[in-house]
Amino acid sequence: MRIRALVLAASGAVALSALAVPAAQAATPAAGPAVTFSQLKVNSGKNIVVGTTTQVTVSATYTVTKPASLDPNSIKTGPVLYQGTLSLDNDRVLGGDGPGTCTVSSSTVLKCSAKIQFRPKSSDLPNNAAGTWKLGAVAVNDSGITLQGDLGSTHLQRKATLTTDASPEPVTKGRTITVTGKLARANWDTNKYAGYSTQPVKLQFKKKGATTWSTLKTIKSSSTGALKTTTKATADGYFRYVFAGTTTTSAVNSSADFVDVR
Repeated sequence: MRIRALVLAASGAVALSALAVPAAQAATPAAGPAVTFSQLKVNSGKNIVVGTTTQVTVSATYTVTKPASLDPNSIKTGPVLYQGTLSLDNDRVLGGDGPGTCTVSSSTVLKCSAKIQFRPKSSDLPNNAAGTWKLGAVAVNDSGITLQGDLGSTHLQRKATLTTDASPEPVTKGRTITVTGKLARANWDTNKYAGYSTQPVKLQFKKKGATTWSTLKTIKSSSTGALKTTTKATADGYFRYVFAGTTTTSAVNSSADFVDVR
């Protein structure tokens, strides 16, 4: 993975950009502006779920505390996700394509927002990027770069898909219903969906006219992500599979399949 560099500081010029810089080329930054970050929230605190091809853009909000003498227009700031230690020579750092936008709340406080882009069809997102990421932030001005980590955490997840097919339809009461389906998830290395094996998936039923689902049983997906089980026909109603998700993969409910019981 290459860094999506947020910082370009050279010859006194300062910018935040989408420039991709190999970790080996990242220079040790000079001490930057005397600011601190707080109240960082990315994607409203929800997991970040990315599929196979479509760019996902999430919003972030944060507070910057600065000296009263520091001109707010002289600094550029933005949130980052990272694994390990937050530094410019860490190749596990992800940030947005541009700096955040800040409004002055007081002489020492700025309220800021920013966007972070996730592109599955790029070297930024191999499959092993899925999982837990720490949250941090960066500030840049003519003096250098300030990095602050340990501002929280989030899960960057591969998007899951799930299907359900109950048959036969219609069916005689008391007869056996076979419910098949498939659990798959985004493969960021191939930009296709592939079966997610040996995962627990719940089979749920909702009687026609009811508002709540009941869990009938839990089964595991096969080596190809396939699902198959049986149950007895008791009443008209809907079947669905439900996957709770993992650290690396999003939760998902399948569409419901109605069975007419006669």
